[in-house]
Amino acid sequence: MITKVFMPKLSDAMETGKVIKWLKKEGDPVKGGDVILEIETDKANVEIEAFGAGILRKIVVGEGGTVPVGEMIGVIADPTEDISSLTAAPVKPAAPAAAAPVTAATPAAAPAAAGPLPAMESYQSVPATTAVVPMALVAAAAPAPAGAAPVPAGGRVKASPLARKIAGQAGVDLRLIQGTGPGGRIIRRDVEAAQAAPRPAAMPAAAPQPAGAPRPTAVPARPQFTIPPRPGAEFEDVAMSPMRAAIAKRMPMSKAPVPHFYVTSEVAMDEVWALRERLNALDGQPKISVTDMVIKAVALALLKNPGINAQLNGQAIRVHHRAHIGIAVALDQGLITPVLRDCDVKPLARIAVESRDLADRARGGKLRVQEMSGATFSISNLGMYDVEEFSAIINPPEGAILAVGSVLQKPVVEDGELRVGRRMKMTISCDHRVMDGAMGARFLQDVKRLLEEPLRLLV
Repeated sequence: MITKVFMPKLSDAMETGKVIKWLKKEGDPVKGGDVILEIETDKANVEIEAFGAGILRKIVVGEGGTVPVGEMIGVIADPTEDISSLTAAPVKPAAPAAAAPVTAATPAAAPAAAGPLPAMESYQSVPATTAVVPMALVAAAAPAPAGAAPVPAGGRVKASPLARKIAGQAGVDLRLIQGTGPGGRIIRRDVEAAQAAPRPAAMPAAAPQPAGAPRPTAVPARPQFTIPPRPGAEFEDVAMSPMRAAIAKRMPMSKAPVPHFYVTSEVAMDEVWALRERLNALDGQPKISVTDMVIKAVALALLKNPGINAQLNGQAIRVHHRAHIGIAVALDQGLITPVLRDCDVKPLARIAVESRDLADRARGGKLRVQEMSGATFSISNLGMYDVEEFSAIINPPEGAILAVGSVLQKPVVEDGELRVGRRMKMTISCDHRVMDGAMGARFLQDVKRLLEEPLRLLV
């Protein structure tokens, strides 16, 4: 059985990918589900798993090579199979780096136009609300059987290739499933059982963390441009990272054609601040950040205001019934928005644990494929940078994004008396093709009410 290894499309904006490292050599045996290489996308470094079994017969694109999405980068086959027609071209070397003038930064490879994908890779064309299948290898014959041996890599979930495929298509997190196969391995029936179970029941309570664990708040990223100025130079030309190049290309696709409008509201944060301090004083419980409480409030408000949890889909408006929240994380190279799923049904403590884990792995370039797409709404919090108020740009194809500022102590007047209170401003950016100002205003009213009556976030 011949399995062609293609450069996968792992995000809506991805046009090219770079091979960072092959974890298997030519001639090495490969089992279904083995991690065989690591690639760099416009968002993160991603491990790619084998979909078929056999021998890694040919590496077509070597380490450092950058190719368009859909191009073949390797071949897996049985030792006796003839692959000469597939491997006539020589191994592609690493893409040469063009020297940037007056800078020591490593230039990013110029994006190449993505060619048409092979018909067998139709799984790559998925709606924004569907988790991308975390396997970039497409078999020319049947996939490996479900009884393939588990992957022994440290810290990886043990699951059969078929179970991984079904979980990826259904958006099921394998970390939340108890395997019933040999050695606790997750098999097909385990994934199907998780799909059939009610969503709240499929979500275990957050694991307790020791007291004093770091709070899951965003940590300001280091400045992107840290190249020391050359003596006497009037300017420096710094090459874009792949992430920054993708941002530069995608933002005009949002800001220019999408008619944005903005609605701002100020929230009294006294009660939520006090509740957060009481929760964080409990021993053995995860630390809660303001962002975590905003995420929960937004998720609940989205269910009440489905017109905001929506996006333009051709000539229709796609309304989502689950709250998958994209959380903007600042990196040295740019901005990434990993996705925290089903925030409406997750308890606040679990949101705290998962949001910190997502942010940490985003900064370390260790996001999973399914965590890089599928958000129905996004939140960008610049409060840790002492920003009082700002407006964010909508992240396509989503229909709205919420910008959150600092919680500030300021003089406020209540019942004719002057006192010091905690206040926070939030601004929603909306796609006017999908929603109107009154809809955005009602949504902010509901978020404001939930934050000003924060016990509702614990129900």
